[in-house]
Amino acid sequence: MSDFPIELKYASSHEWARLESDGMVVVGITDHAQDALGDIVYVELPELGAEVDAGAEVAVVESVKAASDIYAPVGGEIVGVNSALEDEPELVNNSAYEDGWLFAVKVSDDQDLGELMDAEGYQQAIEEA
Repeated sequence: MSDFPIELKYASSHEWARLESDGMVVVGITDHAQDALGDIVYVELPELGAEVDAGAEVAVVESVKAASDIYAPVGGEIVGVNSALEDEPELVNNSAYEDGWLFAVKVSDDQDLGELMDAEGYQQAIEEA
């Protein structure tokens, strides 16, 4: 079973969220999710400046097995995207919690983070699924 960084928050849809010191939230998919998807061959990122709601579809990750929608774990404005994934989508497989991040959000409602699971809760949710 995967280890989940304790400093992150997790959505039941397998995204992680990391609150940065500047108040931005960086988002990616969990190691568990990338492992289930297999080799990632393409990532469709959201547009900079787009306003997103928590739980809304904002990106797509395609692997050799399937395409999977990525949901915003928090609502707000997309203020960053990982453009390195355009040429190297495999970064999501190789470094799900660091180099393989997907996008950053300027959060509009701080309560969204409180709705997410901690690492222990996410681990438990996976085991129960």
